Formats: sequence, structure tokens, C-alpha cells
Amino acid sequence: MTERSFTHLDPLGNARMVDVTEKDPTSRRAIARGRVHMDPETTALVANRAVAKGDVLAVARVAGIQAAKRTSDLLPLCHPLMVGAVVVNFDIQDTYIEIQAQVDTVDRTGVEMEALTACSIAALTIYDMCKSADKTMVIGDVTLWEKTGGRSGTYRRDADQS
Repeated sequence: MTERSFTHLDPLGNARMVDVTEKDPTSRRAIARGRVHMDPETTALVANRAVAKGDVLAVARVAGIQAAKRTSDLLPLCHPLMVGAVVVNFDIQDTYIEIQAQVDTVDRTGVEMEALTACSIAALTIYDMCKSADKTMVIGDVTLWEKTGGRSGTYRRDADQS
């Protein structure tokens, strides 16, 4: 297979799970970011913990952590991993809440999908908890910002790529 081949396809083009059994476990990390765009009144409600359903960011944080641990249940060809740590943080701006999810492991494959899933589910949880206050919200910008470890080495997204 070439460097740019799809590793999840066998020679006949059928889907397959990549065989990682011969790989050595190494330390790996991935960081993903995303945003929930909303009205300034909605970000104020979240910041002041005044949303009727409760503490939006506390619930979204737990949802993101839980999602990272269950990623292989959602994505058919994703390996189940022993997730070592998940950190989900938020940055409230006037018209959006930025989510950052970091996932760490020592395993045979990376945790990019776990970080992206944590970020996405945290965003969906914010949306769910705020939807009665703001029908105009938009989830977007879910992006891998960094990954370390493994054969392909380190990747860091340039800030000007955002």
C-alpha cells in the first residue's frame, strides 16, 4: 500500500479493520476543537449557569469524556482502546463556545477519533441543553488540532488554518 492508500480497505476494496496486533504500544495524544455558535444571550445564560436544564458545561464535559471512552461503539472500524485520560475544556466567547478535547493513551493506534468524538458529543450536549433558549445555534469547526505518537509522528495544525 502506498502512503496515501486507504488502510481500511482490503485489496478487493472491502471494508476491514486494520491489523495493529504487531505494533508496539506507544504514548499517544490527540487534541480536537470545535465550536457551538449561538446568540450572545445564550452564551450569557451558559456562563451564568442560568439555563433551565442545569449546568450546561458540567454536563457537556461528562458527555465528552463518556463519548471518548465509547468511540469504538460508534465508529465501525475504530479499535477499542484503553483510554488513559480525557480532558474536555470550554472557552466562552460572545457568540460561541469553543470546546477542546484532549485524549491520551498508551496503545497500538492513535486517539484522534476519540478526541473528535468527545468534542462532537460535548457540542451536541451544549446544543441539546440550550435548544429551548436558542434555535439558531450552529455546531461547527470540529477539527483535529494535534496528534502525537505512532509511526506518523507529530501533527500540529497551524493557527492560521482555523
